[in-house]
Amino acid sequence: MQVGVMGAGAVGTFFGAMLARSGVPVTLVGRERHVRAIEAVGLEVTSGGRVDHVRMAASTDLGVLASMDVVLVAVKSVDTEAVAQDLARVLPPATLVVSLQNGVDNAWRMSAHLPNPVVPAAVYVSAEMPGDGRLRHNGGGSIVAGRPLRAGVADGVAGTVLEALVARFVAAGVPCRVSDDIRVDLWTKLTANCAYNAISALSQLRYRHIAANDGTRDVMRMVTEENAAVAAAEGVPVSLEALALAVRKIVEAMPEALSSTAQDLALGRPTEIGSLNGFVVRRGAALGVPTPVNRTLQALVGLVEQTRRASASDTVER
Repeated sequence: MQVGVMGAGAVGTFFGAMLARSGVPVTLVGRERHVRAIEAVGLEVTSGGRVDHVRMAASTDLGVLASMDVVLVAVKSVDTEAVAQDLARVLPPATLVVSLQNGVDNAWRMSAHLPNPVVPAAVYVSAEMPGDGRLRHNGGGSIVAGRPLRAGVADGVAGTVLEALVARFVAAGVPCRVSDDIRVDLWTKLTANCAYNAISALSQLRYRHIAANDGTRDVMRMVTEENAAVAAAEGVPVSLEALALAVRKIVEAMPEALSSTAQDLALGRPTEIGSLNGFVVRRGAALGVPTPVNRTLQALVGLVEQTRRASASDTVER
């Protein structure tokens, strides 16, 4: 099985590295400096106090994905449509595409632009890129996959490829399973993101600090309640109790996690807040469900992001 990774940031690089370390041929597509570093000495992976170097192929050329059996997509949610259109130009229709992205609707958005079977997935991992060709794993590292979205002649083949991919992940030490209703898993992951990401971003603190504070625990509880109400209005069969449990378990599994939103904000990159708390706000408005806490967190992160962007622009102009 040939596996490509589109979007070799922390998440894509982590799962690609796990497969490559177990012997699966993996090709990362990413930024030039990251690619060059991996080509030179391999990917440096720090995890559990241990440092390894993992060899794998890497390229800046999207065309290398044309020969892959599976492409793992790990780009930012805001880039979903653009990447799907790019992939549509190079991928054979039978290639299985798997969304490892934050948010709920990415796989469906990709499927609108691709003839390929697209698999929605929820991933639980905390990782950072402290430098080019370097990955730091802070905790977690599991995948829950849905069924391929596009039915048709290749549907049976897509299911077989997905089963083989799940087996490869499990053999690589990545807990992976196929869900009976991926909507439940996506909303569960979304709620964990909504509860932690914005607070982590605004405070630049790791999850254990957030969960230890009475005030932020109250905010996370209110976010969870809002998400449960919106999910219920969407017809997603997930309970408030299940979502609250998932939020508590996240900090137990990865206490040293620093949210991707925090990393983006610190580095001056666009965040995914609009696909996390902002998604809940939009769906709540459409369904008549109030979401004031999610709206507040989205607004605050958006304010910091906008201010830093304006400041950086002003510095360049000067």
